[in-house]
Amino acid sequence: MPTTPLAASVRPHAPAFEWALLAVLATCWGASYTFIKIGVATIPPVTLIAARTLIAGLLLLAVLRLRGVRLPKDGATWRRFALQACLNSVLPFTLIAWAERSVDAGLATILNSTSPIFIFLLGWGLGGAGKPTLQRLFGVGAGLAGICLIVGFEALQGLGHSLLAQLALVVAAVCYGCAAMFGRVFKGLDPMVPAAGSLVSGAALLVPASLAIDRPWTLTPSTASMLAVLALAVLSTALAFTIYFRLIRTLGPMSTSAQAYLRVPIGVTIGVVCLGETLAPTAWVGLACVVVGVVAMTMPDTQLLRRGLRFLRGF
Repeated sequence: MPTTPLAASVRPHAPAFEWALLAVLATCWGASYTFIKIGVATIPPVTLIAARTLIAGLLLLAVLRLRGVRLPKDGATWRRFALQACLNSVLPFTLIAWAERSVDAGLATILNSTSPIFIFLLGWGLGGAGKPTLQRLFGVGAGLAGICLIVGFEALQGLGHSLLAQLALVVAAVCYGCAAMFGRVFKGLDPMVPAAGSLVSGAALLVPASLAIDRPWTLTPSTASMLAVLALAVLSTALAFTIYFRLIRTLGPMSTSAQAYLRVPIGVTIGVVCLGETLAPTAWVGLACVVVGVVAMTMPDTQLLRRGLRFLRGF
């Protein structure tokens, strides 16, 4: 059975449903920072990410088989899968896992949540449908302000220490920005197809690297680390990638990238509950800024403008 085009198999949904999916995606990826922190305690970064992509890819392949959907067989599509894998999993996943061995979680969250900035700059340079507006520029600024308030400005005191790790987190954010822009080439496919294809391609690159570098058969990972890898694979990768490719089609790359801001309060909350981290006093104000930023980046410009004029007329 050939791959089913998404447009022919999915009915239009209300915007509220897409917003709910954006929140689910932010939760899955917000939790990944805690999972990675637990995982790298006893598993080297390359092996951790190789296991994450392999398990997630196999899981999605099994689901696709049950659904009767097959992956494309043409070389052009698989080359796109491989490029998407490098931009969206192989490079950023590995860089983040490596960096979190020496960088505080707060600073890592700030630096890795800057992908909307790079999408904004890419959109500015490329133009077209994703061209940024003043409303989205406001959303970018509000989101960054919220991140600083939530994590706490004291987290920025670590800037300059472990410089290579911090640069790795910024490079990972650039990769995510490029992946969101490139992900539009898969808009005619069932969202699970590019998710599975890119993860399988990523595993094909990472598993040999893991075998050569870490010799995983010599490792003795803890139970907590192994459970963290499983959670990373199922929730933060397989499920998250399926939602991600859907939202790239329905909301666009810029609006989908807004989850980078939304996942910060979610990630911080999970860190408080699971790792005993402490929230900064300005967290609630920061959360409000993040929500405003996400709304500004996600809501259509004309709709937000219309509501603003209606509000002003009420005075």
